[in-house]
Amino acid sequence: MTDQGKGVVKTRIAQKLNQALAPAALNVIDESHSHAGHGHHHPDGETHFRVEVVSAAFEGKSLIERHRLVNALLSDELADRVHALAISAKTPHEAAPV
Repeated sequence: MTDQGKGVVKTRIAQKLNQALAPAALNVIDESHSHAGHGHHHPDGETHFRVEVVSAAFEGKSLIERHRLVNALLSDELADRVHALAISAKTPHEAAPV
């Protein structure tokens, strides 16, 4: 993966998750700035992300199955630039206000 500019990895993550999961809600947060000076930090960021995704694709899946699904979808990014990925994966029912 070549570094084509800031936001490229974040955009690719969002595109892959949108295409595969058709989420009701998706938030991809670059938290790399919080890890400056730590291992695997890149000067341009885009190494540490938090993904908050709400999708019907998670219905009937355990938490570990949901995480495995997201990790599989982002395997190229995790093998290259992305060092850490925090995942919040909920069904629409779980995300609905009480």
